[in-house]
Amino acid sequence: MEKKRCSFWLPKKNRFCANTLLNESLFCGNHTPRSEDQWIPCPIDPSHSVLKENLESHVKRCPHMKQVQSLTVQPFYQKGINSGTEGSTGEDRAITASNGNLALPDDDKLDSGVAEHVTSELKRNAVHSLSVSQFCKLIEKIECIHESVCKDIRDSYKIPEACEKWIKREFDGKLPFQEKHVAQQASILGNLEEVGILKCSNGSERCELEGSLGDSSIVPAVVEFGAGRGYLTQMLADCYGIEKVFLVERKSYKLKADRSLRQKEKLILERLRIDIEDLNLSAVESLRGFPYLAIGKHLCGPATDLTLRCCLAEHFNQETVAGSTVDPKLRGLAIATCCHHLCQWKNYINKMYFSNLGITKEEFHAITWFTSWAVDADHGSDLADVTNYNFQPQSMGANFSGNKGVEEMTRNMKAVERAVLGFKCKQIIDMGRMMWLKDCGLETQFVKYVPSTISPENHLLVAGCIDGML
Repeated sequence: MEKKRCSFWLPKKNRFCANTLLNESLFCGNHTPRSEDQWIPCPIDPSHSVLKENLESHVKRCPHMKQVQSLTVQPFYQKGINSGTEGSTGEDRAITASNGNLALPDDDKLDSGVAEHVTSELKRNAVHSLSVSQFCKLIEKIECIHESVCKDIRDSYKIPEACEKWIKREFDGKLPFQEKHVAQQASILGNLEEVGILKCSNGSERCELEGSLGDSSIVPAVVEFGAGRGYLTQMLADCYGIEKVFLVERKSYKLKADRSLRQKEKLILERLRIDIEDLNLSAVESLRGFPYLAIGKHLCGPATDLTLRCCLAEHFNQETVAGSTVDPKLRGLAIATCCHHLCQWKNYINKMYFSNLGITKEEFHAITWFTSWAVDADHGSDLADVTNYNFQPQSMGANFSGNKGVEEMTRNMKAVERAVLGFKCKQIIDMGRMMWLKDCGLETQFVKYVPSTISPENHLLVAGCIDGML
């Protein structure tokens, strides 16, 4: 007798599901209707969910369990070493009191210090709960801060001669080629060349790092954070002949550059599958004693802060750089930032910067929410230099009132106005990171490394050791 099949209709295949039925059900296990409260995130890997009644058995056979068990015994694994802390809530309260109604609500509508992660929904609800006058004053405050701290962010689109072979596609034809990504990768390396951190000696394919301890027997290394498939490192290896590579990435990817990199005769490759938050870089045995360059292309949200803390400050007070230390083997870094809407107060590297500007934790989260406006609907591709555009929130506020005044106002803002505010907030956040790097004793630049037509996420932090400092 033929088994009955699932009654779930698959519109794309124009047929019913072919799986067999569950007992006393019209559907298979994949399509049986269940209420949402029956599903809970897996405690081992929250990226997938599991039925409550199956939780105990699932934990024992979760495919991620073996990976977690092998990771926790690694000497470089230290849970939350780079995560940061919530900081001084007392100082936040003092700033809130001095600013009166400028402060965002710090009740259950936004992070009150109890919860560590503030979702975009909470950030949005907190902004919408403001009165129109409070919202306009907050925008004025952001405009004033941007004008005072975000000066001289220059364009620095550099394509070094060493990368011409990639630009002209004179490389392994099996490697994927997307012009916009190649341009970004080349410009990151070009900016490292310009500040003297990265060199290609005498036209050879051997890489040199500035200040590589004067010992030709010591091969400089590259650590790529948030490496993904690793194609930024692939370009660096192809064009500069780097010989020691560490790829840090928490996820698993297909079509990685690893196979191509491993085929290089002298190159030593090590992939560390770990969250940057938990990486104790000084405990990576194979990196000890080697000068290294830290790079990252599009380190999303707090990943930039985690990387800076991983490279530059193993143990220090989160509210001041006093006591922070620079790894004597670190020769420089280049980090392209992005996804500022994901930033969290706990992780942010320079809380004192915002405190000195009179920005509370709650206002910081509002600023991070505004950053999502910079690139929603891809404004960066069809707008000119929006940071030179000025708008008056007071004139808009006069047209709105009532409980939903701010929500209506933000919904009816022009695309250019939303984009302008978003980009300015992004730059304010990144300037705090640049200032922190300078305070740590690094010579630092903050530049636009590609035109916005290539990518609206086009800001780069480049830092190198000052001669004689280390």
